[in-house]
Amino acid sequence: MVNWIAIAAINLAIAVALGAFGAHGLKNMVSTQQLDWWHTATLYLLVHALGLLMVGILIRLNYATQTTAWLLQIGVIIFAGSLYAMTLGAPRWFGAITPIGGVIMIAGWLWLAVTAFRIGNSTI
Repeated sequence: MVNWIAIAAINLAIAVALGAFGAHGLKNMVSTQQLDWWHTATLYLLVHALGLLMVGILIRLNYATQTTAWLLQIGVIIFAGSLYAMTLGAPRWFGAITPIGGVIMIAGWLWLAVTAFRIGNSTI
């Protein structure tokens, strides 16, 4: 079984480090739009790392499945990763994969809802 709590903690540490790098290291090196991409990526990484932390706890309590965690992790890697890559010089067409990550993250949250409804209905 994957330790999603540990992975969430690593994601949180990465989000803080990349946020600091964006605020201090990139400020004078990239355009305003690129800095906005970096901030958006960091926000989504941070929020979804916190969500993954919660999901990891729910998995241990048998209220969620690993499917939710995998969808959130893969989605945030694609979403934030593509924005980070564009900020650092990847071609703009790279942004075409950003929404794929967003859709995968949405699927993760919806899968959590489905799982919660199933578990809630089975305990009645």
